[in-house]
Amino acid sequence: MRTANSTKIPGLALLLAAMLFSVFPLLSMLSAALQPQGTVPSGLSWPSEPQWHNFADAWNVANITTLATSSAILVLGVVPAAALFATMAGYALGQLRIPGGGIFFLLLLLGLTLPFEVTIVPLYYQIREMGLLNTRLGLILPLIGLNMPFAVFWMRAHFLNVPAELSEASSLDGAGPWRAFRHIQVPLAAPALAALCLLMFLSTWNQFLLAIVLIDDPDKRTMAGALQNFVGQYSTDVVLLNAGALLIMAPTIVVFLVFQRHFVKAMIAGAVKG
Repeated sequence: MRTANSTKIPGLALLLAAMLFSVFPLLSMLSAALQPQGTVPSGLSWPSEPQWHNFADAWNVANITTLATSSAILVLGVVPAAALFATMAGYALGQLRIPGGGIFFLLLLLGLTLPFEVTIVPLYYQIREMGLLNTRLGLILPLIGLNMPFAVFWMRAHFLNVPAELSEASSLDGAGPWRAFRHIQVPLAAPALAALCLLMFLSTWNQFLLAIVLIDDPDKRTMAGALQNFVGQYSTDVVLLNAGALLIMAPTIVVFLVFQRHFVKAMIAGAVKG
């Protein structure tokens, strides 16, 4: 018993430290968001009279209703398409072992090593030549492409760990690769696919730099673009900035809390298979 307790204490201490490290910035932002507008918050101090209306004011100032709708449209355009392409490519590379698959996979790995910022200027000129600047489609297409290296790598890792006997048994029953993919492989990939969709949702919802570069209309950008509405030419309202940042973060936190079991399930499955 003493040995078991002695091994649990360091783990609990590390878990508590990680929790405090994650929660403290949020508490600091919340305390700053509840201060009177026009003040400059310092440190972590709960105000004597919390200004809860700051969140409503930040919502209106940042035009969050419009930007939330725009972000939702972008997520619906990026995540399903990227998940479909990544699942099909991962299945082809992990199970079918297509000719030239190794070279294709190396190119994907090269995409993972390429810094995102390096692609901004070429993407801008390419989208401009396509006539898609200042359109949501001009942002959706690059985001799908930028998600592909990691997404295909993720799904390929899953399909590599699926027993080959399943594919052999389905072929003996007369099922071709496409039918086996739809009725056997995709249901088995549900945890990995759900975790991937969660990660792509977070990256798309929080996309800032690419939305600023490719879209001139502020109403067509993502929620993260609302932060610039709190930054004036001569001053910045720190209180409303913190309130707006919390409002922007809230959907991603809620989505992660709702779907975290799928993410954990995919992580555990990968660890057991590996």
